[in-house]
Amino acid sequence: MSTKLTLNLKKEVIEEAKAYAKQHQTSVSQLVENYLDSLTRVSKKKSTVSPLVESLTGIIPTDYDERKDYRDYIDKKYR
Repeated sequence: MSTKLTLNLKKEVIEEAKAYAKQHQTSVSQLVENYLDSLTRVSKKKSTVSPLVESLTGIIPTDYDERKDYRDYIDKKYR
């Protein structure tokens, strides 16, 4: 079911979108619909995580400072 949507866009953007749509034999409405669908599909898509990755989740503390850890390693190595 289609529903109307009103958008306020710059005139130049509308003209370029119309030219693009004509060149690709589609409509501006279809371009906008496809774009919005792709945005929401990414957020809805649930990624599958392997059991190994799932088991490693949370191992590294959230306050871990890898730069400090590396500096400490270099200090110990070259003393």
